[in-house]
Amino acid sequence: MSTERPWILLVSGGTASGKSAIVSRLVERTGAAHIGHDRYYFDVPEPRGHDFDHPSALETELLVSHVTALQSGQSPKLPVYDFSRHARCSQVEVLSPSPLIVVEGILVMNEPKLVALADLCVFVDAPEALRLSRRIARDVRERGRTEESVLTQYAETVQPNHDRFVQPSKAHAELVLDGSRPIEESVERLIQAIPQSVFVRLL
Repeated sequence: MSTERPWILLVSGGTASGKSAIVSRLVERTGAAHIGHDRYYFDVPEPRGHDFDHPSALETELLVSHVTALQSGQSPKLPVYDFSRHARCSQVEVLSPSPLIVVEGILVMNEPKLVALADLCVFVDAPEALRLSRRIARDVRERGRTEESVLTQYAETVQPNHDRFVQPSKAHAELVLDGSRPIEESVERLIQAIPQSVFVRLL
């Protein structure tokens, strides 16, 4: 394996902006390693009314230590979060260093230590109406929620935290992608922004 340090890509954006779909396709096409910030949620004994969109809901310091370890050629043990129980599982997943590591989540660019580690910061932007409609469709379909409960959570915690923490972090972005555009178009723009030498090392 190359002794060159991994190239770190941060991808952020509002809820349901399209960032996860873009990152998933990028990983599929390139073989990059991926760390989702939502692995690092703290256990939540009572999820009703809990604010999952505030920075304090996540153990970001642990994520920073894991990215730092990967840059040093180590293989950190990543937490596995069970969203049905709102708690971490007993098992962990070992992630080996890769020439390209994608760190993704709504709040990753809100953390200065992660921004300092990144080679490129990307923000996926999308109109609020589109993000909300996607969020409703996803939570009703995949998480058994009612539309009313999704709207209540969105108004009480999601949108206020987006305005306070997520949208301001766009200032760190060196590349802004339009989450309303086709996914392949955004992935191509991402690939063009990553040095060719990184892909050579991925082969």
